[in-house]
Amino acid sequence: MPSFRFRDRAVVVPAADAIVCADLHVGRGEASDVEYPVGETADLRGRLRELLSEHSPGEVAFAGDVLHRFRRASVRTDRALSALADACRDAGARPVLVAGNHDAMLPEVWDGPVHDAYALEADGERVVVRHGHEAPPPDETADCYVVGHDHPTISVEGHRRPCFLFGPEQFRDADVLMLPSFTRLAPGVQVNGMGTSDFDSPFVTDADALRPVVRDPDAGETVTFPPLGAFRRML
Repeated sequence: MPSFRFRDRAVVVPAADAIVCADLHVGRGEASDVEYPVGETADLRGRLRELLSEHSPGEVAFAGDVLHRFRRASVRTDRALSALADACRDAGARPVLVAGNHDAMLPEVWDGPVHDAYALEADGERVVVRHGHEAPPPDETADCYVVGHDHPTISVEGHRRPCFLFGPEQFRDADVLMLPSFTRLAPGVQVNGMGTSDFDSPFVTDADALRPVVRDPDAGETVTFPPLGAFRRML
């Protein structure tokens, strides 16, 4: 497995000079009349800028569900996406967009390419970024998949936190790293008691083997828990 650095709802892949985040759901606040205290766009852009400032990547891969609405992209959504892309470019990073199941309107507000998958080379391994809502073609090769889609969270001692899930050889002999949603407006699904069939992603083939990873941005610490099968027995 290549070296990953777990950060605020995103992962840094140093050997690939890249950051990957998933499930921004730009426009969710507008669609559901939710008001985030500092504003949805400001929150997404501010946290993205912090990641860019700290790690100075050459690329930022957005792993699907960049948009929230299926059928309409408003002017506000267009401007919010432009603001995120500008934040990347201002920091010298190239934004790369991977399509998710919410992104039917993405070509309407994005004039660059929209990928079904995007491959990174890291430590001699092929890391493929996908959204995670559908299986890749049988001939696609990867040593590790980085996906989103399920918005995983975990409850520890009564506190619910966004988490990453890592599964060795989880899909077609490839490792899988599932990211939490980058937007803080999505409540997420609590994975503590979830079995394989409870996940919406075909990349999860053995839920008991998934190892939760929680980043505490305030403490600057990353905590890795036992695989879900063993973790459930500890609760």
